[in-house]
Amino acid sequence: MNVATLIDSVGWTLLHFLWQGCVIAAATALALRVLRKADPVYRYNIAWVGMLACLLWPAAELSLRLHDGGAAGAPLRLADAFLIGRAGATGGLLAFLQQHLLWIVGFWAACAVLLALRMALGLIWIGRSARVKVSDARLQASVSRLALQFGVTRAVRLRVVANLASPLTVGWLRPLVLVPASLVLGMPHELLEALLAHEMAHVKRFDYLVNLGQNVVEILLFYHPAVWWISGRVRDEREQIADDIAACYTGEPRTLARALSELEKMQFSRHHLAVAANGGDLLARVRRLVRPLVRPLVRPEAQALNWKAAIPVLGLAAACFSLYVHAAARTGIASAALTSHAPVVDFKSCAKPSYPQHDIDASHEGTSTLGFEIDPRGRVLHSAVVRSSGYASMDAAALNAIKLCTFQPARQNGSAVAAPMRMQYVWTLE
Repeated sequence: MNVATLIDSVGWTLLHFLWQGCVIAAATALALRVLRKADPVYRYNIAWVGMLACLLWPAAELSLRLHDGGAAGAPLRLADAFLIGRAGATGGLLAFLQQHLLWIVGFWAACAVLLALRMALGLIWIGRSARVKVSDARLQASVSRLALQFGVTRAVRLRVVANLASPLTVGWLRPLVLVPASLVLGMPHELLEALLAHEMAHVKRFDYLVNLGQNVVEILLFYHPAVWWISGRVRDEREQIADDIAACYTGEPRTLARALSELEKMQFSRHHLAVAANGGDLLARVRRLVRPLVRPLVRPEAQALNWKAAIPVLGLAAACFSLYVHAAARTGIASAALTSHAPVVDFKSCAKPSYPQHDIDASHEGTSTLGFEIDPRGRVLHSAVVRSSGYASMDAAALNAIKLCTFQPARQNGSAVAAPMRMQYVWTLE
């Protein structure tokens, strides 16, 4: 695999995720709407499925593209052929994107590296804070007692940090709770202990490890708003789950609500590299905790799932399937037509493209991959460069040459039909 193939595969995978992310966000939003009155655990799981889909869908596409040497394989032909089939409207854009894939991938890689560096610096800061030996015997005793009460068998340490905004939990093998010195001095012990119970819920659920994976997805797909929205919903639901667990084990939801109200008054900032007590919408979390007759971790009958509300989700699935069938019919890429009745080029009609003289003088070589549609009469329509040779003049010469070719059209059920096709012109100096 050469560098050009890697850039081509990564670039088109990133571009395709623009619409893929919208589909995932729409499905996630509908599912969350259906479960809006359910236990936050269900909404958290749905949001995480959406987050994983944002990672796995482009990862699978990239793997297929690399396996096929940068070209779209069978699972990807629908999307690519639909775009090429409509090249009369989008051919200019496709050619522009193809010619600037190197800049697109370079910009994405630079931003991802900067975000990864930011994450690394944050982890270094957390590691240094963990080595601070300032502790509080009374709070450490509370943390140890809460760990025993929550069934956490790992030793949970506590450190008091001066330049910290909110209590947060780091580590999963050796969990550590960092507490701001300002809270130790200014917040009543029972309220601070309620916040520590919230952090212990994160320890019990291994939320720190999960949160690191979440940050990785944000770094790789930072350019799509859908990823940040879904990630925000994951954090919101995770904080509500931790609230419910803390209130259930301590039996004092109103004390936790008072503690969260104090955090809201102090307007603490968020820490995305760790799981902190001030995540999510604090006022909404307070209202949940003080709501009458609510029992944490027990779903009341009023929160039973309304499965009739799943109709919009089924409607979305039906619409996606309909679009799939419609696109396949428009572009004529039914699998049978592609394999058994694909267009056949008449080489006698195809003139060899003229090698641009200045490219010969500069010893330019490469491969121009063209995508186009063959109409039922065997004529070439809507030709576009889907993979550049690296030189615009050679690509233009290939486009001019393909327009002179004629083909035996694709056939389906005995009738000539339109079908997409790709062809390569290999530019080699002998």
